[in-house]
Amino acid sequence: MNNGKGFFDMDVSKAFAGFAIPGLDVESLLSSQRKNLEAFTQANQLAVEGAQAMAKRQVEIITAAIEEASTALRDLTQPGAPEEKLAKNAVLAKSAYEKALAAVEELSELFSKTNHEAFSVINKRVTESFEELRDYAAKAKK
Repeated sequence: MNNGKGFFDMDVSKAFAGFAIPGLDVESLLSSQRKNLEAFTQANQLAVEGAQAMAKRQVEIITAAIEEASTALRDLTQPGAPEEKLAKNAVLAKSAYEKALAAVEELSELFSKTNHEAFSVINKRVTESFEELRDYAAKAKK
């Protein structure tokens, strides 16, 4: 039955009370696993937020590109000399290319930043886990 508590919120030490293993600190083990779950949850949240930010930015970029294309098409359908239209096309094409390149770079940086933040959370937790394991081994030695 689900009482609104997560697995690690239950008193698991009571459940394992009859299964005592000499030298095993169930509370330390559960605490470590709780921290692991929290780190993975935080990393996942960072990844989701990063994906949402990227999707939002992509929509903004596409919307701006459509507006610019619409304006450019309207300008090109106006009467004028073919040479002027050709010159305008060249300027518009160059501008569109530069904006697309900048957008790809911006999205790439956002993606990289998101990955770095999520990985840093996991990396920190793995390092802490090794330290906990070392401390646990030193404690068990005594």
